[in-house]
Amino acid sequence: MAGAKRPTPVLMIPLRRCGSHALRLRLNNSKEFYSPYPLHIVDFMPLVPRYGNLDDDENYFRLVVDVIGLQAASMVKWKDIVFDPVDVFESIKNDRRSVHRILWELLLRTGERHHARIVMDKSLDSVHYADELLQLFPNMLFLNVVRDPRAQVASMNRAIIHDYDSTLNALAWLEAHQLSRDIINRHPDRVLTIRYEDFLTNQETVLRAICGFFGIAFTSKMLDVTHSNEAQQISHMSALWESNRFPPILANKDKFKQQLSMQEIEVIESLTREFMQLYGYEFMTAANLELSQETIKAAKEKSARGKEVAWDSLKHDNYKDYVLRRFRADYLAGLNQRLPAHV
Repeated sequence: MAGAKRPTPVLMIPLRRCGSHALRLRLNNSKEFYSPYPLHIVDFMPLVPRYGNLDDDENYFRLVVDVIGLQAASMVKWKDIVFDPVDVFESIKNDRRSVHRILWELLLRTGERHHARIVMDKSLDSVHYADELLQLFPNMLFLNVVRDPRAQVASMNRAIIHDYDSTLNALAWLEAHQLSRDIINRHPDRVLTIRYEDFLTNQETVLRAICGFFGIAFTSKMLDVTHSNEAQQISHMSALWESNRFPPILANKDKFKQQLSMQEIEVIESLTREFMQLYGYEFMTAANLELSQETIKAAKEKSARGKEVAWDSLKHDNYKDYVLRRFRADYLAGLNQRLPAHV
């Protein structure tokens, strides 16, 4: 309906492997809320400058087409919706032009199809683009999900989307939380911070707090993930998502103690010390190590080797996961080859 109020946009921040799917899938049991599988536009961002001046209609239309293509290449499809690039372009061409405006047009249309009042993007890495997003959508809200950096880094170490080294992943954790803190400091009324460990301890309390912040009603269906068809679907698609069809296990919050060496724990605690204190995580070490450039260089070399092994293992262990991830990677690689090198 023309002139109808659109859903309120929400961005979850600041870093993947924080329990974000667990929260998204449960909140999706509300008829007022919708959050499709994220497109992770961060992977597309290096290509954006090569579309040239977006004031040129042809350039902007090409960008619209290719963002819609990214959605089509996603591992998990958005149900019951197909985007017409011409219609999308015509509807936003007079707005401020941005790849984020295109992405959010897709998200908002999907939310409207589900009659949602709140639409959330779980592309946590978009914390890097918060300023531009707030310019596009001054009413945007942020859900800041904090997880013990030791547990999160241990999880990141096993994920093909991250590095295969605790030092590099701890540095990524630190950068992401520095960005989220900046948003909190500048827009405190637009951010709700929750700890994943508190969700593990009491799902209902945390979900009620989130619903209150979004202005939607809490429903008891959120407490039973078996209501989520998507949770059942994606749990069979990738080892990264296997646990999403089960209730959270409180004991897993300390699993990192078996997964990380004390040296790794000390590196993580040293890098994230300020935020561990801020969010109330207890230390296991003196947390006063300093990293050298040689250490970081060695970590990058180790991670590169680990990633090669991981892709090879994934190909043999889960061909569906491998093919779907390669399809998306190949789509982006194809755009990289097609677009002009300089604009």
